[in-house]
Amino acid sequence: MVPMATVTIGVDLGGTKIQTVALVDGEVVGQARHATPQTDAQAVMDEIVAAAREALGAAGTRGGDVRAIGIGTPGTVDPATGNVANSSNVAGFLHEVPLGSTISAAFNGVPVIVDNDVRVAIMGEFRRGAGRPYRDLLGVFVGTGVGGGLIMGGTLYRGRGGAGEIGHTVVKPGGRRCVCGMRGCLEAYAGRQSIEQVARRRAAAGTHTMLFKIMEAKGRDRVTSSVVADALERGDELTHRLISEAVDALGLAIANAQNLLDLEAIIVGGGLGDRLGEPFVRQVERAMFPHLHLPERPPVMLGTELGDLSGGVGAAVVAGG
Repeated sequence: MVPMATVTIGVDLGGTKIQTVALVDGEVVGQARHATPQTDAQAVMDEIVAAAREALGAAGTRGGDVRAIGIGTPGTVDPATGNVANSSNVAGFLHEVPLGSTISAAFNGVPVIVDNDVRVAIMGEFRRGAGRPYRDLLGVFVGTGVGGGLIMGGTLYRGRGGAGEIGHTVVKPGGRRCVCGMRGCLEAYAGRQSIEQVARRRAAAGTHTMLFKIMEAKGRDRVTSSVVADALERGDELTHRLISEAVDALGLAIANAQNLLDLEAIIVGGGLGDRLGEPFVRQVERAMFPHLHLPERPPVMLGTELGDLSGGVGAAVVAGG
């Protein structure tokens, strides 16, 4: 049994999954993974509570043992209140949601720290994963959307609250419509949700693909990262083209960030990035090189060390775990 009052919970909220971890002295002692409800904000928050309690149960603890909870979420976060808005990838989170206070109340007033999902994920990799040797790095997390987080001089850089949003840098002016409403964003080319939308349009126009048959065979209601990976392994031409477009867009956006900031390292992760793994990181690295201002001094390109747990561990770190 873990001693009382020593557990920090980390929650990684995504468009398709809620990953929770229980940390004691920086070590993961319990975890749980739930599907993200696709109905409304209250259902999502209820599921966060259930997943957090399951992680505690896996650690052999009780709810009263929690000293703090950290949550990484897509969208715009008010750090003073823990409210979240402008997340198009989580049901009900487009308009302001009192996430921090709701989860705190469910755990009898335990402090809850809420921050952007990718910012906390890069903190997880910086403190506990692949980023430990570096003080200046960028995390690019490719999942339902594309997010980024910056570590500058060994400190998480937030700017005025929106720093690191590489997914909404423009890689093709006038290009595909992004979920944010703009055109040509990186996320419109590399985010899993956008890849699925484009695949559906092309399939409806007559382009052959196995992508949706694989999705149905897996019992999924959307094109998940594992569906994409299986389609690539089976040589699906449309999937290969869409991933090639994603790689090119990522290479351009990362090169632009590198030319501006001269970083030591870039970490590529997220649901799709982790699932496609090292070959995907190397593809992005090759796509980046032609656009570098100083190709003789490139950043080190890395995959995540914590994988799916980057966000959960990082959320716990931000909360003091």
